[in-house]
Amino acid sequence: MTSVSSPRFVLVGGGLAGGLLATYLGRAGYHVDLYERRADPESGNFVGGRSINLAVSTRGIHALEQIGLADEVLKSAIPMRGRMIHTPDGRLYFQPYDKHPTRCIHSIGRAALNVATLHAARQYASVAVHFNHRCTEVDLDRPAAHFVHSESGQSIESAGDVVIGVDGAYSTVRRSMQRLDRFEYSQSYLDHGYKELTIPPASDGRWAMEKHALHIWPRKSFMMIALPNPDGSFTCTLFWKFDGPNSFASIRGDEDVRRFFEGQFPDAVPLMPTLLDDFRTNPTGSMVTVRCRPWHYRDKVALLGDACHAVVPFYGQGMNAAFEDVVVFDECARRLAPDWERVFEEYERRRKPNVDALADLAIENFVEMRDKTGSRAFRAYKRLDRTLHRLLPGIYTPLYTMVSFTRTPYADAVRRARRQDRIVRVVGAALLAVLLILGLKLAGLGPMTRAGAAMGPVAVLIPILVATRRRRRRGEFR
Repeated sequence: MTSVSSPRFVLVGGGLAGGLLATYLGRAGYHVDLYERRADPESGNFVGGRSINLAVSTRGIHALEQIGLADEVLKSAIPMRGRMIHTPDGRLYFQPYDKHPTRCIHSIGRAALNVATLHAARQYASVAVHFNHRCTEVDLDRPAAHFVHSESGQSIESAGDVVIGVDGAYSTVRRSMQRLDRFEYSQSYLDHGYKELTIPPASDGRWAMEKHALHIWPRKSFMMIALPNPDGSFTCTLFWKFDGPNSFASIRGDEDVRRFFEGQFPDAVPLMPTLLDDFRTNPTGSMVTVRCRPWHYRDKVALLGDACHAVVPFYGQGMNAAFEDVVVFDECARRLAPDWERVFEEYERRRKPNVDALADLAIENFVEMRDKTGSRAFRAYKRLDRTLHRLLPGIYTPLYTMVSFTRTPYADAVRRARRQDRIVRVVGAALLAVLLILGLKLAGLGPMTRAGAAMGPVAVLIPILVATRRRRRRGEFR
């Protein structure tokens, strides 16, 4: 390193993770040059139509708390305590996210959060933010990043001690690293795209639907969701296949749009006066999962956030995971700097297994949201999930709770959930057997002896619960 005491960082990408990372590095006293291809969002130039609203949860809030931003950000957010399911015939079913009603995820606009993180970064004298700079290439060995200023067309080179790519799923920094020998990279797209739509405030300025819920219209192979905004509106997103007879490609004009929405989302159509304009104007976005390794080149270049692990948005964890990247990176830097290669290696070792697990969870949750949330069997399963959480505190914790309301590493949460599922299946089978035996016994007993026979299930379940508690004491449920 050329500046061991205070290295200079060049950050490529001033989105959510880039702004937060610049703030953490500025707080640590490092010199930072942050380059963003778009205009300053604080100037009101944020472009809509491609921004799925964000759901900030425990991991993201923790990252913001470390720099004193959480309270400010949450003032612009709306708590969502569960899912509101809209059936085709207009019925509503509310599914709480957790047994504790105070546990919720928070809906916030991408622009508001981006403004907050960038503003925090610029409070440090050692941080400089440059907008309208598009990265074209990275010289890995120097290291240096090359940019073109979008307004003047001028080419600019920014050399530093460390270059970090925080430039999203289509990262230019990662593309430069892909030329390296043995660099592994894969990307996979969903067959579905998304289109952003709007439900404006009601005539009295209030929300036209329940504001403290994430609204879902599950329709098997596709769905629509809606998240509340502070101005009384909802940002809706339609997730639909790109191609096929029932897809974006099947729409030929306004009449097709109207017919589709009236048939599939009849309760939403009266709330969407700009539906046709929104559908016509807003682009259809794609959703990609990105995996790669290694996340760094020597002690010179590293990747963070979507640049090394983009996930689809269906667990509401993409931004939270990127913020958690920043926290872990900061922890590694505090312990191992100025040996930046060791910092990068430890950061990747801690994060990659977890974000790989999250990538799988996000795709699985898409199937759950669009195909299962509307079914009676799924609603019964969720009630059982919450009941076991109440009856077995510390022993049984739903997967969603571990992912959204704790900082349990994603891979650990998945492993624990699988163990719990096995126990639930065993207990469920035991209960069914007991109930069957009890039914047969009661059929042949008189009224005076039925009460005694009814104690049979208790005798069967006690050993199961005792064994479960023993396994907890041995640490198998941690």
